[in-house]
Amino acid sequence: MILYDHPASANCLKVRILLRQLGLSFERVTVDLFSGETRRPEHLARNPDGRVPVLELDSGDVLPESAAILLYLAEGTPFLPSAPLERARVHQWLFFEQNQVEPGLAVARFMALVGRVGKHPEVFADRLRQGRRSLESLERGLVDPFVAGASYTVADTALYGYVHCASEAGAEPSEYPRITAWLGRVEATPGFVNDLEPITWTDS
Repeated sequence: MILYDHPASANCLKVRILLRQLGLSFERVTVDLFSGETRRPEHLARNPDGRVPVLELDSGDVLPESAAILLYLAEGTPFLPSAPLERARVHQWLFFEQNQVEPGLAVARFMALVGRVGKHPEVFADRLRQGRRSLESLERGLVDPFVAGASYTVADTALYGYVHCASEAGAEPSEYPRITAWLGRVEATPGFVNDLEPITWTDS
């Protein structure tokens, strides 16, 4: 398999975490987010939306979008329950991550790390508020060891991506006791590796 990714993308980190936990071999191909590589024809052929990650399977089929990749890889493994209600709980938190966490924390992190806060302070403040609201919701929802119940699932993998680095967006996970404990449990799962790199940016 080939993973088209970027080392500073938390969406790509999610996929790398699961691939390694499943013991799957894969080749990494970096697609530069900052030089326009994601908009080149060869990458748009992989993902019409021009984003990473994209997973190219051994069959030659390609699958974009981190949540879709996580669900595909986890099928038939303990990381995705087979019982309908338990599986729906996983989907619930995946949707929450995509609809609540990412629009806040991911955008605020990007703006902070590439120096866009001063140019768009109102946008940053709005995204940071959204991010903090999502952390408050997650804190309330963490009534079990993991987000969807007693066992680690791809819902945890997905949420870990931008929650663990929320301080880079201006929100501090350590202010939330349940989230802090949950992050530790996720990082203690077998095969877990966090190799997220800092964003490096030259504003020309």
